[in-house]
Amino acid sequence: IFTCYPNADTEAPVCAEGILTLIARKAYRRPLSQQEIDTVMGFYRAEIDKGETFDAAIQTGIAYIMVSPQFLFRFERDPEGVEPGSIYQISDLEMASRLSFFLWSSIPDDQLIDLAMSGRLQEPDVLEQQVRRMLDDDRSAALGSNFAGQWLYLRNVPSTSPDADIFTDFDDNLRTALLRETEMLFESIVREDRPIVELLTSDYTFLNERLAKHYGIGGVYGDQM
Repeated sequence: IFTCYPNADTEAPVCAEGILTLIARKAYRRPLSQQEIDTVMGFYRAEIDKGETFDAAIQTGIAYIMVSPQFLFRFERDPEGVEPGSIYQISDLEMASRLSFFLWSSIPDDQLIDLAMSGRLQEPDVLEQQVRRMLDDDRSAALGSNFAGQWLYLRNVPSTSPDADIFTDFDDNLRTALLRETEMLFESIVREDRPIVELLTSDYTFLNERLAKHYGIGGVYGDQM
């Protein structure tokens, strides 16, 4: 958080504005207007005027950012003059948020925001390069756990309890492995750009020893999938 720290009171406002602007840019997923910067800094100055420390004043500024609707909600504004029900192109910054929350379940990084600010994100070559970069990032694991979790109802697996009289060897280790197997198959299809029909037709999967035993497949050892 503290990208700088003032050595004198005269340095504090500039340092504070740099810290809070950087955090707000990440939280709002876009650059701030001067009015928005002034509003955030108003909370900082109010604390300083009350005699609070630099750290406490920064904390209050961050608290304001964290309760702002600009952080809590993802806005996509209709262009002026657009006809109701018509199709229009969203902005590059809106595209950056769509990509990051879909692929990462999180905010866009600096590279994505910088490209959006330059107006280049929706260029086909740039867009493809960014999607592939984001899928190569570890954060894209969220696509399997969140998107696939909703789409394939994988989130219901932890609360599913097969009949214990019929499935006598079912336990939490098997439950976890079954869930992870489906997530990893989905992730592999997405990351490797494989046909989506392989969710139904694939001749490969991901197993650990517990799951392989359940399927009657030999030669698989250990907990690692």
